[in-house]
Amino acid sequence: MTHSQAATPPGTPGAPGSPGAPGSREAAGIPGGTDEDYPLERVPKAARYSWFNVAVQRFGQLSDLTQFLLGATLGAGLSFWGAFWAFTLGSVILEIVCIFVGIAGMREGLSTSMLVRWTGFGRYGSTLIGLVIAVSLFGWFGVQTAVFAAGLHSLVPSVALWAWCLICGLAVTALVLRGFRAMGWTAFVTVPAFLGLAGWAMSVEISRHSFGDLISAQPFGASISIATGATIVAGSYIVGAVTTPDMTRFNRNTGDVVKQTVIGISLGEYVLGLAGVLLAYAVKSSDLIAIITASSGVVGVIVLVSATVKINNWNLYSSTLGLVSAVESLFKIRLGRVGTTVVIGVLGSLAAAAGILERFTDFLTILGVLTPPVAGIMVAEYFIVKRWRPQLDASRALGRLPETEPSWVPATIALWAVASLVGWLGDHYQIGGIPALNSLLLAGVGYVVLGRLGLVRAARELPFTQPDRPAAAVEIEAEARAEAEARAGAEAAVGAAVKPTP
Repeated sequence: MTHSQAATPPGTPGAPGSPGAPGSREAAGIPGGTDEDYPLERVPKAARYSWFNVAVQRFGQLSDLTQFLLGATLGAGLSFWGAFWAFTLGSVILEIVCIFVGIAGMREGLSTSMLVRWTGFGRYGSTLIGLVIAVSLFGWFGVQTAVFAAGLHSLVPSVALWAWCLICGLAVTALVLRGFRAMGWTAFVTVPAFLGLAGWAMSVEISRHSFGDLISAQPFGASISIATGATIVAGSYIVGAVTTPDMTRFNRNTGDVVKQTVIGISLGEYVLGLAGVLLAYAVKSSDLIAIITASSGVVGVIVLVSATVKINNWNLYSSTLGLVSAVESLFKIRLGRVGTTVVIGVLGSLAAAAGILERFTDFLTILGVLTPPVAGIMVAEYFIVKRWRPQLDASRALGRLPETEPSWVPATIALWAVASLVGWLGDHYQIGGIPALNSLLLAGVGYVVLGRLGLVRAARELPFTQPDRPAAAVEIEAEARAEAEARAGAEAAVGAAVKPTP
């Protein structure tokens, strides 16, 4: 891959996955257009993107106001090195989850809400997961919208905060309607602006203080433990980590998933998170807007609040995918992604106007122990137990989904509930270890044990209704498979011809 190919933004005419490109959805005559983004089916190879395009969006999820807020929160309750270890432990959890779950999503070309059907949860279990994802990210959408609105309200107080919430939320909704391509363009514009501003803010503030004094500064708020800090770090992005397949289904290979994960999370958590810690020490406040204003003024507020869009569009996008999958699995009704986005976006904007931001820290802590078991079970099933892996492998070769799906898996649901409870108790009663990691490991190891004991089985298998596809699309897929088989046969023949005779 050349550098120019890697840097081609999504949606560039002629780029893979662009409208009208060879092998694209439109070229194959598949209904729905690229705006729908395959919510209930595999993303075909022709619609995948270079790793750089996806990596910019991955980093964009971790480079916004919330990351500074997270750093400021840890800075208020921990020393610098305490915050460092909290970020380290939380980041390790996130990277492991993102890489393994992301690889599964890339291979299968499926969103998390669809993939869980064949990775331990079944149709009705996936309904629960889809609803958890939809509700959780609906909440995140409200949180981010409120942060965005608060920044703009500080600049233009004549417009009421609730009005700014509606304006910001509906603007992001309009963007997400255009799908993955439009979200990619947004990241290409806002990420460089954000990084430039973050560097400027740090240089200005550090120049006013001794770096050594900031490193040795003591927390100025209520003390928290490193385990609690790590849980907050993991919780701040754990739903994003579990929904990694929503993004990596557009990747092309395993290496792409690993590169974008390591780069995105390392830069996002360490560089931006610790920058937030130092800025909090410098101004002795965890007030996000006060920190930004003190460091970079009005221009900084504008750029940073605008950067919130990069993560908020994914909150809305994944929430929509979760709800679409849940409704299809429960009622067999295939909702359109675009229409569902409008409904969730409007409701989320109203929630932001109602003041959902007030429950921010508690919300993070709950997510930090509730969601990891899902990832532990998915990874254990896909890579170790492999109860339904053969069905995925066979159908993937045909570019379709399995003909059947498990109804629900009782052992999985029970394990998920127990692991979540253990994680919550560990956080609530400050039991040793990191609650998010404890619940993830318990779910993963527990699922392997249940699999070895033969307890991982579906109540029954149900037929899966394949998405309707026109004859033109089926014909093109058949031709592509025939060409691939012909190439493989030719390569085998050449290999046999050049093999030296004993």
